[in-house]
Order: sequence, then C-alpha cells, then structure tokens
Amino acid sequence: MREEDKGLKKGRHMFDMKSAILGAIPGFKRLQGSRNDDWIDRMNHVYTVIVLIIFAVVVSTSQFVGNPIHCWHPAEFKGWYEKYAEYYCWISNTYVVSFSETLPVDIGERKEREITYYQWVPLILALQAFMFKFPNVVWKLLHPNCGLNLNKIVNMADQTQLANPKGRQDIIDHMASHLDKWLDTERNYSWNRYVAAREKVSKICCIICSKRSGTYLSGLFLFVKILYMANVIGQFFLLNAFMATDYNVFGFEVLKGLSENTPWRDSPRFPRVTFCDFEIRQLQNIQRFTIQCVLPINLFNEKIFIFLWFWFFFIAFVSAYNLLVWCFTIVFKRNRVSFVKKYLKITDQLQNGFDRKLCQRFADSYLREDGVFVLRIVTRNSSDLVTTDLVTAMWRKFQEKQNRRPNNDDGTLRPEEMSPLSNEKQPLPED
Repeated sequence: MREEDKGLKKGRHMFDMKSAILGAIPGFKRLQGSRNDDWIDRMNHVYTVIVLIIFAVVVSTSQFVGNPIHCWHPAEFKGWYEKYAEYYCWISNTYVVSFSETLPVDIGERKEREITYYQWVPLILALQAFMFKFPNVVWKLLHPNCGLNLNKIVNMADQTQLANPKGRQDIIDHMASHLDKWLDTERNYSWNRYVAAREKVSKICCIICSKRSGTYLSGLFLFVKILYMANVIGQFFLLNAFMATDYNVFGFEVLKGLSENTPWRDSPRFPRVTFCDFEIRQLQNIQRFTIQCVLPINLFNEKIFIFLWFWFFFIAFVSAYNLLVWCFTIVFKRNRVSFVKKYLKITDQLQNGFDRKLCQRFADSYLREDGVFVLRIVTRNSSDLVTTDLVTAMWRKFQEKQNRRPNNDDGTLRPEEMSPLSNEKQPLPED
C-alpha cells in the first residue's frame, strides 16, 4: 500500500511539474505577434520557436522529473551509494567505448571520448528558440522608425473583410488618407548635393538609406530576411560545436540508412550505453571505480535532433527561396509599376497612354519602394480585393494632386506631354 501511495505521489508531482512548465510558455498569439510580415517569416519566428520550446519542455521534464541515467553498480554499493554514483556520472561526463574494444588504460584517452552535451540539451534548445525569434525582434524594434504604424494598417485591412459595404469603403478611404499623409511627410522637401547623393546611393543599396529616400522599410525587410537565412544556416554550425560531431551530414546518414534498409542501431552521436569513472576517498585511500551506465534520455535526444535536422533543412530551403524572390521584387524598379498596374487594370483606371505614363510616376515618385512594399504586405495578410480598392483610392488622391498644380514648372505630367519620364526623383514643391 505504501508503494502505491509513493507511486501516486510521484505521478502527481510529475503532473504538477509539467503543468508549471507548460504554464510558463507564452500563449500562441503572443508568440505569433503582429501580421506585418509574410508566412515564411512566421515559419521561422513562430512555428519553429514553438517546436523548440515543446522539445525543451519534454527533455527538461525527463531530466528533472524522471531518472535520466541508470548505472550498473558494484555489489558493495547500496542505497545512497548507488544514488551518489548516478548523480556524479550525470553531472560529470560519461564516455563511449564500443563493446568490441577494450577500455583504454590511459585516463586522457577516456576523457577525449567524453560526451559533454546531454545535460545541456534543454538550454541549447531554448537558445535556438531565441535565435529564431531574434530577427523578428529586430524587425519589431526598427520598422516603426519609418513613421508608419504598419500593424494598424494590416489590422484595418483585415477588418474590411468583415464590414458592410459602407463601413468597408470608409475604412479603405481612411487607410488611403493615412498612407497619403505618410508618403507626403516622409519625403525630401529640399534638394541639394547631399540629398542628390543619397538618392543615387538608394538606387544601389536601399539598406543604408534614410526613410526620406523611400527605401527604409523595404531595405530593413531585406536585412531581416538575411538575418533569418544566416540564423538557420548558423544553427547547423552551432550544433556541430555543441555536440562535437558532424551534425551537417546527420540527416543524410539517416536517409542513407533508410534507403539501404539498414537496421536501426545506436547512433554514435547519441549513445545509450556509456561508461563513467569516479573516485571515492576512504580515509587516506583513494579508490577509482569504472561503472557502466545507460542514458534513456538519448532515446528522446536522437529523435528530436533527427526531426530538427530535416526541419532546419526545410526552413533553410524556403527561406533562401523567399529571400531571392523578395530581392528580385524590390531591387528591380519595373516590378513596382507592374504591381500597381495590375490592380489599376482590375478597376479599369488606365484608359489611355497618358494614364499608363502617369501610372509609372504614381509608382516611382509617389508611392516609391516603401509605399509599394506596404501594399505588398497588405496583400499577403488580407486579400487582393482589399489591395485593389486601396490602390484605386490612392490613385484618385494622386490624380487630384496632379490636377491641383497650377503650372508645369514642378514636373507634373500633362496629357500633351508623352515623352519618356526622367528617372530622377524630384522633390515636391514648397508651399
């Protein structure tokens, strides 16, 4: 009866520990954050972080609640002697020797074979989760400096899908007015050599330019994309250093074994049977013991890191592809005009050649790269229908500004002027 009570008590203790650990994990919505990026970014900083936290909880629960190591003790070890030996072997490092080999006599050779990582698996998983979240933290901290509340714009675009027609149009008009004021505010109102040089540099490298060049958001977004890519590649090198093995080829070895129908054997990276040396002082005599131990925790570690290898490989592939797509989209100017023109054609706003020329000025001089980038983010987080209405509303505001200009000295395009537009960005006239 006492044994049953002890079992029930231990079971309750394990349940309480798991509940406490899981309760400390932030909610999914808090981890997800704002939807001001794309789904590839969320694969990195949301879903991968959740997977790593779950694995860290599973491993830490097995370590601190269960018994992560069991050892074969000498006959003279009883009670607390056995516990002491197992605790010592857990906190120190065990080493691996195949049963086909003899135990090395040299103590230094034994130390070279030590496994040094298994005690720190929960911490390394938590560190990996932070590293996957870090680029998103950089994006959250820096993107508000552009002068626009991007989260509010995306949330308003999402609200239009549930509103009635009148309410929906009011929200669209409000978004268009807000973006119009932002575009006018973050613009160069003076023109000198410094501004001209900065404009030229912005055509080459948008990351180092200021928000008044209209490339701050897009450049920062590309920089964060590079951080995501560098992080997932760095994870393989981090695990190489952590486990002192060639983790880069771990997944290929697993695939090779599966293709050749090789029986699943103990991995040399995650051994289950190890050896441990420790010394005990009895009066003036120091006696050295070598015992054999089994690490059940490596059953979890092996499967976890196999899954993580394939997951990281998939994340690296989609992140690289996504980075190339965004680089092509942002770097080439013709993509701005194509993007805007696609939505203006839906509402039949481009009636003649003059409108098509004006559309180029609308994309390059009015919206610029940051304005088009905001529209792309709205599209990726809402729908094409919302973007169509928003682009149309902003197009009408742009046409009104063009019609209000009294003369042609400011570079305004007139219907009778069909010559190719200059590539130079001109500042708005001073009031």
